Amino acid sequence: MLKVAGAGKSFGGLQVLKNIDLTIEQGRIHGIIGPNGSGKTTFFNCISGIIPLDAGRISFAGRDITTLRADRIARLGLRRTFQEAKLAPSLTTLENVMCGSFSRPGKALKQEAWELLDSLGMAESAERWARELTWAERQFVQLLRAIIGKPKLLLLDEPVSGMAVKETELMTALIRRINAQGVTVAVVSHDIKMLMDVAEWVTALNFGEKIAEGTPEAIRKNPLVIEAYLGAA
Repeated sequence: MLKVAGAGKSFGGLQVLKNIDLTIEQGRIHGIIGPNGSGKTTFFNCISGIIPLDAGRISFAGRDITTLRADRIARLGLRRTFQEAKLAPSLTTLENVMCGSFSRPGKALKQEAWELLDSLGMAESAERWARELTWAERQFVQLLRAIIGKPKLLLLDEPVSGMAVKETELMTALIRRINAQGVTVAVVSHDIKMLMDVAEWVTALNFGEKIAEGTPEAIRKNPLVIEAYLGAA
């Protein structure tokens, strides 16, 4: 589905990504962990075309996307969310969801957006201004906006950040449902319990380098991960 080879990125004299090789297999939920500053969000920004790589190649669904713009990558079926939901505050909740589709606005698209909101119990918020939504509601809306674009691969950057337990459970169930519908998912999260519960495969980064990769069970026991991220017992 997605293959990254030799990814490198620097900002000034700071090298944020260092020769990262990573493959996200089709159909998986792939977790990415690492301490603050390990390069996780930069990695997502490079994959999605927001910032360019300095070195390396990225291929998606068999196509080289290394130098493509973010909008062209999105049209190929790679969509993402952000740590802080980037909604249009002067649009309604429903309109923000609709914005994620490349289809022309119309009754069918409006109905689809409403049904997505209704599936999360948010139909009553359809006509609320986005600026009135709570933090958690904004996170759900930006995910629905990505879903309505019919992605093949969905990148989720800290999807449960700032959420209470019940909201985290709802987001986790939504991620599983999206994956069950045939969408490959990559998740960055500091909520280790959530990520380890939902992911089938996990990659660990530290100081911009890949230090470990494997099943959640293997990652939990990996000494480099324990030292770098989870903390030594």
